[in-house]
Amino acid sequence: MNWIKVTIYTSHDGIEPVSGRLYRLGITGLEIEDAEEFDDFLEESKAYWDYVDDELVEKMHGETKVKAYISDDIAGHELLLGIKSTLAELKQLDTEGAFGRLELETDGMTEQDWANNWRKYFHPMEIGEKIMIKPEWEELTEPTDRIVFNIEPGMSFGTGSHYTTQLCLETLEKSIKRGDKMLDLGCGSGILSIIALMLGADESVAVDVDPNAVDTAYQNAERNGIDKLRYTVISGDVVKDSGVKDVISRNKYNVVCANIVADVIIGLAPVVRQYMADGAVFITSGIIEDRVDDVTAALTENGFVITEINRRKDWASVVCR
Repeated sequence: MNWIKVTIYTSHDGIEPVSGRLYRLGITGLEIEDAEEFDDFLEESKAYWDYVDDELVEKMHGETKVKAYISDDIAGHELLLGIKSTLAELKQLDTEGAFGRLELETDGMTEQDWANNWRKYFHPMEIGEKIMIKPEWEELTEPTDRIVFNIEPGMSFGTGSHYTTQLCLETLEKSIKRGDKMLDLGCGSGILSIIALMLGADESVAVDVDPNAVDTAYQNAERNGIDKLRYTVISGDVVKDSGVKDVISRNKYNVVCANIVADVIIGLAPVVRQYMADGAVFITSGIIEDRVDDVTAALTENGFVITEINRRKDWASVVCR
């Protein structure tokens, strides 16, 4: 298997939050180059400077870096979109700039390169009993009775190839009823909120902290014949942003999806109920296996009843009402 080296530029204070977010995406093998720690080492070891390799000094001096290796296939490229999305969220939370520039670099490729090159891995896929995900550049070789969602994911997470998205979609197709209103928290490419409309929902509202997700989601809605009268996409923090809360609170939703990470779902647990209609379902995903208990505890403490826990590989989706 081929691998892509991913480098994230951060700071000494950013190592822990960046590493934590990568871990929550299932990335555990990290390399850390901490410029501050290395500078301290040099300061404490002046007597031995003659023995410190010049190339090492040049390599370590400067910005702190967190590095990981991602498989060069469809799952890996989907994961890269997830890394980009979580970095955008962390950057928004880091109002004082303590975590550095939080930018991502892929070895030997520009961001645009890997966004385009992975197309060779992405082909139509059937999910659940009703849904087919089809990249816009592919043609179907035979007719299908499934709902066909055409997608150009751009730089946003959510192609349908990641286990977390699949788990959400499989529950979504069983949960959506004609005329429902749906709320998608952490919408990425818009895949969940748009497919909800294609399954019969009357209206969807989608939110993401990454401003790029707004254009991507609207473009995917247009290529699937979804009118903006039924679909609203906004950028911001659903917990802290009053403007986002004002838009969301115009409705009570029958289905709410949050395909994010465990800590964000835990943070949503106390606030999301105010947006839900009686009997509404809350579909959560993006949860690594060892955080399932934390998520279920937070949901239960905030008045939710767990109805399903679905698992695939090392990922889980918790469904509650």
